[in-house]
Amino acid sequence: MSESPFTGVYGDQAAPDPEPAVVPAPRTGDGRAARRRRSAEAGVHTVPAGTGRRRRPAPAGTAAGRDSWRRIVPQALVVAFLAGGTTAFVAADKSVRLTVDGEPRTLHTFADDVDGLLAAEGVGVGPHDLVAPARTEALDDGDEIVVRYGRPLRLTLDGQTRQAWTTAGTVEGALRQFGIRVEGAYLSAARTAPVPRAGLALAVRTERSVTFMADGRESTIRTNAATVQEALGQAGITLQGQDTTSVPPASFPRDGQTVTVLRITGTREVREERIPYETEQTEDDALFAGTEVVERAGRPGARRVTYALRTVNGVRQKPRKIAEEIVREPVTQLVKVGTKPLPASVAGADGLDWGALARCESGGRPAATDASGTYGGLYQFDVRTWQSLGGSGRPQDAPGPEQTYRAKKLYVQRGAAPWPHCGRRLYRG
Repeated sequence: MSESPFTGVYGDQAAPDPEPAVVPAPRTGDGRAARRRRSAEAGVHTVPAGTGRRRRPAPAGTAAGRDSWRRIVPQALVVAFLAGGTTAFVAADKSVRLTVDGEPRTLHTFADDVDGLLAAEGVGVGPHDLVAPARTEALDDGDEIVVRYGRPLRLTLDGQTRQAWTTAGTVEGALRQFGIRVEGAYLSAARTAPVPRAGLALAVRTERSVTFMADGRESTIRTNAATVQEALGQAGITLQGQDTTSVPPASFPRDGQTVTVLRITGTREVREERIPYETEQTEDDALFAGTEVVERAGRPGARRVTYALRTVNGVRQKPRKIAEEIVREPVTQLVKVGTKPLPASVAGADGLDWGALARCESGGRPAATDASGTYGGLYQFDVRTWQSLGGSGRPQDAPGPEQTYRAKKLYVQRGAAPWPHCGRRLYRG
């Protein structure tokens, strides 16, 4: 007896004995042959009538009967197992249509859902890719699954740049996906150009309405120009010389924008301007308080300045400084300032009416000077006399109290003689 192929399935159970020889029967019709085939498929073996004695099964209680049941039962179980497994196998197999980036193919799969199918087929998807139906959807026989890969798109729309993703395969599809109107627009790539997986840089300038005010006239155009200057040319407006626009000519023209053309004429003018000098003061304890002596006179400098003079649309503008050159540097004025306290009085001269003398000589003005410039101050000193009395500089530059003090000293030396016309005013009554 040879080993049964089902021994491994059923363990130690004995395999069925070989079937007895079957004597072929004459063909009596297709119906009988079909029944024989169905019987053979069911595991039941028959002997055609008239060809021999029918084999009867042994009684169940006998040893032969028990051996017969042991052979029949395993065969029936195996047939039932194979029939059920085949049905489950057929039910799990599905025919689906998978389209990846526009390339379709039909395949058979045992995957339960879309994600399982993609994993089995080695189709990797990322966060920017499109999968329809969703990856968690269950698969049925005849389903169609579409995968579109995301493509990076560096999109510059009307001068504004941003990074975007699209699953469209062409430029036109990507623009439609973003809702961008392309009628009359400028595109840096053709509408039919493909968007590669590596991405694409795309510039789009939509058609806009721009109004120009030039030479007293208004004109509105539709344009997809990149700059105001380019749109000006499309409107037939020319800038000449120093002409410009109310917005930078290189700026991007916005929809609904109004741009004014500025007609400019200009000249240059050179002017010489004074540079004031500074004054530097130093204290001097040899001078009475309140006395200032100019040690070095200051002198103003000069600079040559160039201005641009412009007329915009017939209106003269404020001059604009465009160049400057120093012609002469200023000289700082040096001044000594006295700090020495004035004496309280001068013996022999304190009781006189010095105010009356001052009013007669100078009208009571410390800075008074005669017409010739020889005499100055309250008491009309000449410079030589003033300095002989200890004064510095010119008498008219000294404070009033110091001038009175010097006048008292002069009176002690010479009396009222220095003031021949007004000297008598010193004496009251």
